[in-house]
Amino acid sequence: MCVKVIILCATFGLVSGAGVLPDSVDAALGGTVMFTTSLAPTQTPFISISWSTGTKNIITSNAGGNFTGPEYEGRITLFISTGSLELRNVALSDTGQYRVNIIPAGAAAIVGSIILNVYEPVSNVRVTVSSSDLVEFNSSVTLSCSAAGASLTTFLWLNGSIEVTASDRGHLTDGGATLTITTVGRYDQGPFTCKVSNLVSSNISDPVQLSINYGPDGAILSISPLLDYYEEGSDVSLSCSADSRPAAQFKWLLNGELLSFTGAQIQMINIQTSQSGNYSCQAFNSKTLRYKTSQPASISVLRRITNIHVESSSNEPIEGTSVNITCDASGPIFTRKWLINEQELNPSENIVFYDQKRVLSFTVLKRKDSGKYVCEISNPISTQTTVYTLSVIYGPENVQISGPKEIQVDKTVKLTCFSDSVPAANYTWIKNGTVLTQSSEYIKSMAGSSDSGQYICRASNEITKKTSEAAHTVFVSAAQESLSAGAIAGITVALLVVVAGAAAGGFHVYKHQKDRRLSKNSLKEQHVYENPSTAHNFNTDEENVYENDLNAYDRHL
Repeated sequence: MCVKVIILCATFGLVSGAGVLPDSVDAALGGTVMFTTSLAPTQTPFISISWSTGTKNIITSNAGGNFTGPEYEGRITLFISTGSLELRNVALSDTGQYRVNIIPAGAAAIVGSIILNVYEPVSNVRVTVSSSDLVEFNSSVTLSCSAAGASLTTFLWLNGSIEVTASDRGHLTDGGATLTITTVGRYDQGPFTCKVSNLVSSNISDPVQLSINYGPDGAILSISPLLDYYEEGSDVSLSCSADSRPAAQFKWLLNGELLSFTGAQIQMINIQTSQSGNYSCQAFNSKTLRYKTSQPASISVLRRITNIHVESSSNEPIEGTSVNITCDASGPIFTRKWLINEQELNPSENIVFYDQKRVLSFTVLKRKDSGKYVCEISNPISTQTTVYTLSVIYGPENVQISGPKEIQVDKTVKLTCFSDSVPAANYTWIKNGTVLTQSSEYIKSMAGSSDSGQYICRASNEITKKTSEAAHTVFVSAAQESLSAGAIAGITVALLVVVAGAAAGGFHVYKHQKDRRLSKNSLKEQHVYENPSTAHNFNTDEENVYENDLNAYDRHL
């Protein structure tokens, strides 16, 4: 039993005053501080607990009760299970060394001490700025931080939520209380705050925003509506923007020349072609005294295509000649096209274009070139077309006559003449060198034997001055009469009388007429065979002589 007591006594001897309290504790003015011992709570009451500072007794607690110093009444609380002490409403005068003396039951006294440091809490933190009107790249600024109770304090600067540290442009002096930014930029505008801390408290300033004038940068010109070309008389809006503080002032230029317009936006109403050109805007900052000019933007104003027309170099385009057809219009012309049968016309051996298709030239006109030619002129805002009808003049050619070759006496002769000709040919009918009529048709009613013969149709073109002919032979035969049986019987007796005498002569006359026609036809056929290109001109002196001889022979018979 004695051995156990010796061990216990030795144990208490080791802990008395050794690590019972920390070396020091910090407290804020007006706050609360706890002097906490390292003793575990015990169920056995201590015989005595005593706290003091300097010569002052703070509290003594023993079997006789608790005795509190007058100036600590209501400010302290003693925790009798551990011997810890709470001190409230701490004053600067509470700074100093505090001691505790604890006497456990049946053990050596426990003694400890602790230093109390009382600090005034940080308050009234504020930032002052050397200048609030700064110019980017030109100005420097100093921010100073101050606070009440700023003893043993530290300073932390924030730009927004980002900590500001020392750099090439940022310098911290006065223990961090002063921040200097050289050559400010637009992103140095803040907000800046200063956080001040000491051992017992911290506080942060109100944010400070720097006014940094910058720009103008990125001058941009916008056009609405944005088109490649604008029709004369339309409306166009131009606006200019730039990144600038303060807001930029704007001027406008056309082809580098200053306009009277000012402001960030201009409205051009009823724009004219004279207003075409390269527009640009110039931004100006009255604080930085800097200018920035936008990239130029082109505005092209066009008139619509009007008054399209076609002219020909000849009013009488004759086959084999050349002709130029010119297409023009009022307004700015970007493209010309020639079309026929809805297909674009391309250069060929016979077709040549001049002056950017302004002139369509036919080197040698052919009748197949006739047709309706469409000229199409356009610019980006309009298109107009016109039609020119080309009629190639030619002929007459291939003259032909239609009609009977043989009719009976007292019937009507109707002959029709036609030919290939543009314009339509004029027709003249000729018989035996005599002009019968000037028409495409020859009509003779009640034809007699004298109407037999060769008819010539002569076609002529008033423009080409050409003529061409064709011939057609008509034979008018005697009418066949119908007689009754009695008449035939009566006539038969009389005829028998004269038949014998006239037989030889009649046969001779018939043969002569037949031979006459055969000879004449043979003569014509021979002429046609030998002169096929002038077959229609079979009205020669030779035929006339032959005709006269036959007529004389007829009269003799």
